Amino acid sequence: MIITRSPLRISLGGGGTDLPSYYQEHSGFLIAAAIDKYVYITLHRTFVQELIIKYSKLERVNALDEIEHPIIREALKLLDTDFRRLEITSMADIPSGTGLGSSGSFTTALLRALHALKKNPIQTRELAEQACHIELDRLKEPIGKQDQYIAAFGGLTCFRFNPNGYVDASPLNISQDALYTLEDNLLLFFTGYSRSAATTLKEQDSKTKSNDKEMVNNLHFVKELGRESKDALESGDLRKFAELMNVHWEHKKKRSQKMSNDHIDEWYQLALQNGALGGKLIGAGGGGFLMFYTEDRVRLRKAMHEAGLEEVRFRFDFEGTRVVSAV
Repeated sequence: MIITRSPLRISLGGGGTDLPSYYQEHSGFLIAAAIDKYVYITLHRTFVQELIIKYSKLERVNALDEIEHPIIREALKLLDTDFRRLEITSMADIPSGTGLGSSGSFTTALLRALHALKKNPIQTRELAEQACHIELDRLKEPIGKQDQYIAAFGGLTCFRFNPNGYVDASPLNISQDALYTLEDNLLLFFTGYSRSAATTLKEQDSKTKSNDKEMVNNLHFVKELGRESKDALESGDLRKFAELMNVHWEHKKKRSQKMSNDHIDEWYQLALQNGALGGKLIGAGGGGFLMFYTEDRVRLRKAMHEAGLEEVRFRFDFEGTRVVSAV
């Protein structure tokens, strides 16, 4: 049996500039952080001459083209994997559709497991690129490269997305004191809404491809916010980082009417009135997790709890996608 795990992520600045429709013309930049909430994949050889797949559904198939799960189907094809007598199971700490990059984490965990099954060592960058190839090229999803890369690399990482498709990755140069303070003071609250990012991202993708001036200028500004967030974090100015989160959220909402709703706006204002210095919705919008930076954690937690929001506590992950067990 082989078990792999891949971390979920939060975005710290510049999100949205990792879509090819933007970076192929203008280059993109963002900061992402992997967290200790994971997607797990298990592979197990069985005595049954079929492929058994367990996720939110159960599939039992005898041919690759019969597989309904698109990522699993394309990953097996890409690696030319002998799927007979194989059982694949996925589990996750956080449900999909909540803005934490679960699809990218799923893909990197699956690929890592399949490479381990074939006894084929793979470098981190190649793992991220293969995951992007499956989701962006083979499945034509209107998404970016952030999720696959941060899942593979882990840590707090700065990514530059170049017009030729190459991604530069470098660790955020943050001090230990600032890192621990950031980790302590960032709080995640589940809105109760889960949604597919595809609709919102497709709208952004389409407008960017058509050179919509408002969308392109919005992404230019958000990219600059990402760079300013990097400077603030590396200088230890976490209050400045929190202010930039607010600016980022205001501009993110302008990309689509589906980005927020009345409940999210009310919770956001409630948080600012109860100790949050800055915040934003994680992911493509419309649901998922609200993230806030605060120096008064007790007060903010109390207000959010009374409003009915559940907190998910986390720490940062510095291992990225890895094999947990292979026996």
